[in-house]
Amino acid sequence: MSGMTLPALPEESFRRVLCVVAHPDDMEYGTSAAVARWTARGIEVGYLLLTRGEAGMPNPPEETARLRVAEQRAACAAVGVEHLTVLDHPDGVLVYGLGLRRDICREIRRFRPDVVLSTGYQVETPFGFEQADHRAAGLATLDAVRDAGNRWVFPEQIDDEHLEPHAVRWLVVPGMAASGATHGVDVTGEPLRRGVASLEAHAAYLAALPGHPAPADMIPMFTAMNGKAMGAGHAVLFRAHDLQAPPEFPVDAQD
Repeated sequence: MSGMTLPALPEESFRRVLCVVAHPDDMEYGTSAAVARWTARGIEVGYLLLTRGEAGMPNPPEETARLRVAEQRAACAAVGVEHLTVLDHPDGVLVYGLGLRRDICREIRRFRPDVVLSTGYQVETPFGFEQADHRAAGLATLDAVRDAGNRWVFPEQIDDEHLEPHAVRWLVVPGMAASGATHGVDVTGEPLRRGVASLEAHAAYLAALPGHPAPADMIPMFTAMNGKAMGAGHAVLFRAHDLQAPPEFPVDAQD
């Protein structure tokens, strides 16, 4: 990375973004600051949560689910997200499979995004082992993006639900400079402030986590580190895949 500055994610190439995550609060650890920037610029952003987060607190699961979904609605309001869909796959034991792919594919065909933002699907991350639900969500989203464009995959959505196939242009996954990020979003100023407020909206959930740092301390610290990679005060970084770009072949493959 030395001497290189990451380019800005080409926001001019998209008008609608669908963010697919496993739990309430998954979007709020920095990524929502980028969302705040996008919505302020007139880009429509939708969230698809695959679970209600009912296994994330010591309260009874139904009570926790209601509380966390309510906090997620407040977090969405903080960054200008009006389209929130919450599914009821079981929290903590999310399973990769056709059912999950089908549900994500349906939302892609319904919302028709230019960009799908997903969680990572690697086993190991710079912060340790990735949580199981995150891995399942990331892998199912990766496949659902391809499924959504093929009218012969989940054809009942087309024939019975009157949805149409949809080709997504970009798949983006939040990342870090050290782990292969390719683009950044400058969130200095108001987007960062709103991003912090979105995590603060999960007040009851954060209060149940022993020793959790204050969002106003933690999020700016992360975004400042990321900002160095693109020459900005604060940034959110992504590994971005242009799914409609022609494949690049190694130069020596032609020899």
